[in-house]
Amino acid sequence: MTTRHQIAKGFALEYAKATKREKGILLDNLCAATGWSRANARRRVTTEISKITGKKPVALPKRRPRTYQPATITLLTRIWTLAGEPCGKYLAAIIADELERLERFGELKTHADLLTDEVRHQLLNMSAATMDRYLKPVRDARYPADSLSSTKPGAMLRSEIPIRWSGTPMEQAPGFFEVDTVAHCGHSLKGEFLYSITLTDVFTGWTANCAVRNRAHRNVVAGIEALVQSLPYPMTGLDFDNGGEFINVQLIEWAERRHVDLTRARAYQHNDNAHVEQRNRDWVRRHAFRYRYEGPEELAILNELWELVGWRKNHLLPMVKANGYGTARSGRSKRTYDAPRTAYQRLLDLGAMDEDHARALAVVHRELNPAQITRRINQLQGQLITRAKLRARAGGVDFGEHFR
Repeated sequence: MTTRHQIAKGFALEYAKATKREKGILLDNLCAATGWSRANARRRVTTEISKITGKKPVALPKRRPRTYQPATITLLTRIWTLAGEPCGKYLAAIIADELERLERFGELKTHADLLTDEVRHQLLNMSAATMDRYLKPVRDARYPADSLSSTKPGAMLRSEIPIRWSGTPMEQAPGFFEVDTVAHCGHSLKGEFLYSITLTDVFTGWTANCAVRNRAHRNVVAGIEALVQSLPYPMTGLDFDNGGEFINVQLIEWAERRHVDLTRARAYQHNDNAHVEQRNRDWVRRHAFRYRYEGPEELAILNELWELVGWRKNHLLPMVKANGYGTARSGRSKRTYDAPRTAYQRLLDLGAMDEDHARALAVVHRELNPAQITRRINQLQGQLITRAKLRARAGGVDFGEHFR
């Protein structure tokens, strides 16, 4: 050890005067002579230099102490889970309301003792980016890969329906909806399986879902009619893709009776239906997964699930809406968005509902318990997963997700 110490001391003055390239060569020689690692050799030489010159080595910067207590992170995870796992930007906008609801309904349970005044202050003042950073380990690796698409072009009547594309100016009043279907087919399009219909307002973001037995024209029209009946305000227009389940005589006649204007997207241009495509991912695939569902029992489960998801998403979870363009510091154009608000709040701001619907919806909104909704959603998802497992084992990989 003494010999190696003397070797390092002999390198010190030469190392202090050397260029960067020469320092690298000196460190290589010192490592070869002493057997030290490069980092250890550099540390020993700089220590000897400080002894000779009388300068103290530069101390490493101290790590910043943790701002948030473990109790804060535990409660944040609990609130995020019971609220439906929104992103940090949306969670930050509703955390005060969610915390009040969970306390009022007694849903914090064993975590209630953690909610001190300091923890409450930290939760209510935590930024969206910090929430995302702390929740990332819990969020990772939850959702499987993409599934099959069953959309096929409807050749007839297509030319009679006007095109609405992504560059068309967006409607500035509630009532214009985009609609799409999602196939619950698992890994195969063979046989009969359930579909979910998604209906979303492009201006307010209000969304409704229902499940139907198959994609037959009468079933799709009946599903859309049921969704329209559930809306708290009237529909004025409907936009869809080029699938045959929409471009057919039955739907056109239904729209004429209801005085609903129809438009369609360009073929193979998913961004023309960007609003409903986003809901397909965030609402349908995230809550009903990508397994195969069939029969009246699973149809009933899905429809109950969509009612709960609608309560959670429309009433309790906020969203942002594009409101223009700005300029970034780099000089590039960037999209700008308004403050996060729920679809229910946007309806109230616009005064889009009549008094009866507004009164009925206010009663529903006041009684919503986010934890109870989450528990029931989890129960229904468990039933769907159990049925998908049994079908996969009985019918093979072609008829559902493969389970080992």
